[in-house]
Amino acid sequence: MKAAILHTIDAPLVIAEVGLTPLQVGQVLVKVLVSGICGAQLQEIAGNKGNAKFVPHLLGHEGCGIVEEVGPGVTTVQKGDKVVMHWRQGEGIESPFPKYVYEGKEISSGRVTTFSEYAIVSENRVTTVPSDTPVELAALLGCGLSTALGTIENEAKARFGESVMIIGVGGLGVNLITAAKLASAYPIIAVDIHDSKKELALSMGAHIFINAKTESIADVLAEHGLKKVDVIIDTAANKKGTEAATPLLSGTGRYIMVGQPKPGESIELLDAHHFFEGIGKTFSATQGGRFMPHVDIARYIRLAKGNILSTEGIITHRVKLEDVNEAIELVRSGGASRILIEL
Repeated sequence: MKAAILHTIDAPLVIAEVGLTPLQVGQVLVKVLVSGICGAQLQEIAGNKGNAKFVPHLLGHEGCGIVEEVGPGVTTVQKGDKVVMHWRQGEGIESPFPKYVYEGKEISSGRVTTFSEYAIVSENRVTTVPSDTPVELAALLGCGLSTALGTIENEAKARFGESVMIIGVGGLGVNLITAAKLASAYPIIAVDIHDSKKELALSMGAHIFINAKTESIADVLAEHGLKKVDVIIDTAANKKGTEAATPLLSGTGRYIMVGQPKPGESIELLDAHHFFEGIGKTFSATQGGRFMPHVDIARYIRLAKGNILSTEGIITHRVKLEDVNEAIELVRSGGASRILIEL
């Protein structure tokens, strides 16, 4: 099968033939239909995920596929099931790390990978969905959309009419705008450093767009009659941006880090006395919005089938596996939001 392989840190992925190994206890073989490209893959390519000593390895953690075979002990999925492939743990066995054969040698990989025609996946990283579930929705529920919905619901606990600022209008940012809109947040403020993101952010449901590179966030908020913001969700994890945005929290404010700073990087909470305004503010980090695949995926699919949750506009590009490096550069440069690899 063909796969995109991280062979060398900070280098383009290698598209090559990779062999499968026999399924171990708790493993599932999935024919991958589509895969999203997440910011986490950019961090892996840069070696920022503690993964440098494990190269070469496969990538991807957000996808949709069809179960081809199940290994010993697997009970939650069966051959022929359409599944969401997700990085968060769901039901079933936590299997050993899958192994593949590359250049005549056996290599290990993550418990879920999606940048390949087939993938060996741990049982607790796949969740069955109805066969008529659109593959685009299923893939987004592997990470981007589920993380956004979980962050708004579980971490921000956004109430009707609360203001929500989203820093970074990339693949996760547009999902967060969708989730904030679903929660009836107002206004929704999108912040980025690329003016090219403005039209997309506003079309997705943001009410205000701020270019943090050329505008003062505080000044633009003041122009709209806002001094403080109830919820700030940071997907960019830029040190200066985080330090500048934190004082803008309201007296009940919640600042949530979704994006991860670079290893070894520190963030200083300037003039931290302001955290005691109002009833007290919070600053926290989240792991996928505490999304629980075996509980939440079914809920989110019901919302989509009821035309309450829409994925329209989230996916900006579709590519083939052989074009994955160009797609990654597009994400890195800010020229795309969510890109789907069609396998």
